[in-house]
Amino acid sequence: MREMLAGAVATFALIPEVIAFSFAAGVDPQVGLYSSFVIGIVIAFTGGRPAMISAAAGSVALVAAPLVHSHGLAYLLAAGILSGLIQIVFGVLRLSVLMRFVSKSVRTGFVNALAILIFAAQMPHVIHGNWASYAVLAAGLAIIYLAPKLTTAIPSPLICILVLTIACVALDLPVMTVADLGKLPDSLPAFAWPQVPLALETLGIIAGPALAFAMVGLLESMMTASVVDDQTGTPSSKDRECAGLGIANVAASLFGGIAGCGMIGQTVSNVKYGGRGRLSTLFAGLLLLILMVVLKPWVSQVPVAALVAIMVMVSIDTFDWSSVRALSVHPRMSSIVMLITVLVTVSTSNLALGVAVGVLLSGVFFAAKVARLLTIEHRIDEVKQHVIYTVSGQIFFASADMFVDKFDMLEAEDKSVTIDVSQAHFWDITAVAALEKVVQRFRMHGSNVDVIGLNEASSSFIDRVNPAPAR
Repeated sequence: MREMLAGAVATFALIPEVIAFSFAAGVDPQVGLYSSFVIGIVIAFTGGRPAMISAAAGSVALVAAPLVHSHGLAYLLAAGILSGLIQIVFGVLRLSVLMRFVSKSVRTGFVNALAILIFAAQMPHVIHGNWASYAVLAAGLAIIYLAPKLTTAIPSPLICILVLTIACVALDLPVMTVADLGKLPDSLPAFAWPQVPLALETLGIIAGPALAFAMVGLLESMMTASVVDDQTGTPSSKDRECAGLGIANVAASLFGGIAGCGMIGQTVSNVKYGGRGRLSTLFAGLLLLILMVVLKPWVSQVPVAALVAIMVMVSIDTFDWSSVRALSVHPRMSSIVMLITVLVTVSTSNLALGVAVGVLLSGVFFAAKVARLLTIEHRIDEVKQHVIYTVSGQIFFASADMFVDKFDMLEAEDKSVTIDVSQAHFWDITAVAALEKVVQRFRMHGSNVDVIGLNEASSSFIDRVNPAPAR
């Protein structure tokens, strides 16, 4: 029962977002809703992260809009099928290992940015609301946060939906309802192959958008799965999640829906109210189907302000508030990465771009930090006319120039030179070229150079990229 109730909360949190995302993609709300319950049902069996909620998502909708406007819904469905196949291949090849390059700072920034975007998406309903909408919103938030003090048997968002719907109908309050958001499904989704020509020209049209759908969907799903891993303290199969999402997107597209991915806000809500297994995911999809088709007259009367209250709660719970307090404690570079990830994601509404920028900055900052750990000490034996350099640290593309600059060729002119690299490691061809440059410069100044202490890995690498090194 706890699993099903948690899934029900996620379902109601899905409805306004899915409808809004459908409009963003340029399709009818029923397309997004069809997609959401097909994805939810399929991924409950095929996914690798139990308790995760997947559906039609805004990140995919933003990419889908240009394709819909230029070629229509049929090509969107075809692109969805191709994107699903790409995701299946991604999972089969076990490429989820690439997630290891996403640092904790980037993940935190991703979560915080998504929380801000979820909150911002509710603002049009708040700004354009009337007094009744504000009253319902305030009452909804009060119920959501105060009801648990009386009982936790039923999740407070469900109490909020039930109480406020009855109150709005009974009092005939002038508030916007779900029915006002757009056309809702009036039948079960039907299986149909997209009506597009089976030709290379079609592939040329859908290949780019399909790849974008696949990558954005995988990224958001992997990030969401990592958040659930942290919240529940349990592992998940990221490769299975990739392949499972692909299967779900193929199924959704064949039943007239848009491609989707993991929904972090709804997932956090599901986990918060007790969802831990696949049943919560399955029930969220089934309930959405039941609500939209069987209980459509009742669902149509649910006030949008009540759903907005749930989404405000979701955004508050999604945001990592401890990360704000940690800004003054964490290393400055980590805080900068987190803040820039948030800034880029929020300003562009592009989750993939925000994470990509965050990962790039993390790599640059890490490389710079490791490069600064390079030390080179030297001593001169005037009697023997011998200079000994001791190198410690990592030599790679970011520290290669620093490595070269540390040697004083004039100081060692006409002397013998020993470069001890027993405490160093050469990682790439830039590092090898730097060592070669140092040796050549010493020789140009009349020095006899001997490089000692190369570890086996460095020596093997140098021999491979430069079969006749000057050493």
